[in-house]
Amino acid sequence: MTTTRYGTAADHDGTQAVIDIAQQAAAPAALDPGRIYVVRTSEGGLRTVDLTGPEHTGTPTRKQGTTTVRDAASFTTYYAKHADTSTEVYADAERLTVTAVLDAHAAAEPRWRLHRLALALRQTEAWAQWLAFDGKLLGQEQFAEFLEDHLPELLEPSAATMLEIAQSIQATTKAEFQSSTRLHSGERQLKYVEDTRAAAGRKGELTIPESFIIGLIPFEGSEGYRLTARLRYRITDNQLRIGYKLDRPGDTIRTAFADVVRTIGEQIAQPVMNGTPAA
Repeated sequence: MTTTRYGTAADHDGTQAVIDIAQQAAAPAALDPGRIYVVRTSEGGLRTVDLTGPEHTGTPTRKQGTTTVRDAASFTTYYAKHADTSTEVYADAERLTVTAVLDAHAAAEPRWRLHRLALALRQTEAWAQWLAFDGKLLGQEQFAEFLEDHLPELLEPSAATMLEIAQSIQATTKAEFQSSTRLHSGERQLKYVEDTRAAAGRKGELTIPESFIIGLIPFEGSEGYRLTARLRYRITDNQLRIGYKLDRPGDTIRTAFADVVRTIGEQIAQPVMNGTPAA
């Protein structure tokens, strides 16, 4: 059986067609940016038109995003421009970071907490290189070249004295080392023979300090610190291997970070809290 659908009265007399044409022919109305509108569609439903976004108003609704800086001076410069009395600052000694939540909650007003400033310290190249060989025994030539490349960081003995030591180490790379003696001065005297094939090979002595002092800047833009490096060596099969061991470099890193935090704290009004902000 075939079922025939009959339209409404408005369909039969053409009223709906007139309504549709009238809606299509209606002149567009100008809407003000920054407002939310509800309009009726041709199907009889409702549609929301939101003109509050920055693409309509030309102005962001709020500050957001994280700016990362590399030194305390840059941190305080950006902070002074954007912080207010409710800004919160956190220092994390484990991660070596300082974070400011510039739009943190006020006492009686919740805020977005989406505008942040982060200090991510970056180690200097010299610091990284000294730590790379810390505790390692190197061949004579490699160790001598390392000293020559890092003369600016050598403080005591002087760079000139350490250069002479490096050159002496290089000059004895083909000698056979036989013994070592600790002198009253605290230095080490290494005895060697240059030509073991001869009946009376030329003997010699290489004197090296037991320790030396270096000056390093752990982080870019931070202060410099003195560290003690203790010389270590080993004579194996008449061959000399030599290196150094830095005296507690972790303490120097912690001190350097604490000094950075102190510098920031002296230039801002809000206290620097120990920890990390909520995500």
